[in-house]
Amino acid sequence: MLPPDLGRDAGEPQLSVAAVARRLGIAPATLRTWDRRYGIGPTEHTPGRHRRYSAEDVARLELMQHALMRGVSPADAARHAQAARLPGPATDPPAPFPAVAAITGAVSMRARLSSGTEQDMADEVGDPLLAGIDGYGDIGVRVRVGGRLLRLPGAGRRARGLGRAALALDATMVGKLLGEAIAAVGVVATWDDVARPVLSAVADRWACTGAGVEIEHLVSECVIAVFGAHAAAAPSTGDIRPVLLAAMPDEQHTLPIVVLAASLADRGVACRSLGSNLPADALIAAIRRTAPAAVVLWSQLPASADVEVLRSLPRTRSRFRLFVAGPGWVDVALPSRTGRLDSLGKASETVSAAVLI
Repeated sequence: MLPPDLGRDAGEPQLSVAAVARRLGIAPATLRTWDRRYGIGPTEHTPGRHRRYSAEDVARLELMQHALMRGVSPADAARHAQAARLPGPATDPPAPFPAVAAITGAVSMRARLSSGTEQDMADEVGDPLLAGIDGYGDIGVRVRVGGRLLRLPGAGRRARGLGRAALALDATMVGKLLGEAIAAVGVVATWDDVARPVLSAVADRWACTGAGVEIEHLVSECVIAVFGAHAAAAPSTGDIRPVLLAAMPDEQHTLPIVVLAASLADRGVACRSLGSNLPADALIAAIRRTAPAAVVLWSQLPASADVEVLRSLPRTRSRFRLFVAGPGWVDVALPSRTGRLDSLGKASETVSAAVLI
């Protein structure tokens, strides 16, 4: 017997709105909005019947979600998803990118290389990359995974080293390279020039092949661990009122919040990160309890960029500055006295200037 979410009269499995929403990690209302506004929905929708999504429909929705996560406007993301050439038929659409998951293991790239034959090495040798980086500078290797390369045109040597460690699922080396980069060039440059190019390249690879979600999970978990440890190691800021960092209700992505906390810690700003999917009433309670100097609310996708939440925030005796950040807010008209943060560098500078007065 077929599960209730699967159609019976089509030549392939058909998913309901609720099933697709769960797969993508978004609200069902968001799917209906994308269909109504941008024409990206079920190709076989019959008026008067429930929407049913094919594997191809879901793949295009995932492409749109991926583009939105990289800051593309909803209209442009929909056009990109509709025009993209999808991989050949598959029994199941690719997993949503990125999803929240733990690292399941790591494989040492150096052990893999040392056990390979001379022909194996010849098959994988590419341009010399990253000379001088421990463990990845002595052999110019471009790792192949599923016949694809992780392409990083124009990236610096640290990003290329991180990319190769990521493809090898070498979590130890990924963490080491991130830590060394922070020590050498700082939090902002490490995020902008090292981590982000690799995450974007993994996302591009996923968009083309449907593979590589495990790489994104590993790099994201390492970023959270390394940047989080950097923030935790910052000296105490004494009596300075804290900055609250949180993801909007229904927003699951928190990676940029972790990075912002590390950058603010370098500037002597105390942060309290409240994580993902913070309910509005919990946010209000936290504001009243901590009397923050500023509040930064992250929205990755338009569905979570709810201005009513902003309007519901309480007025405290010691006024706080309110900021929003993330691509979800791009096309949203904000209430007065609400600042918009467009980049990590600007966010660090603007928030610290508002707090350290």
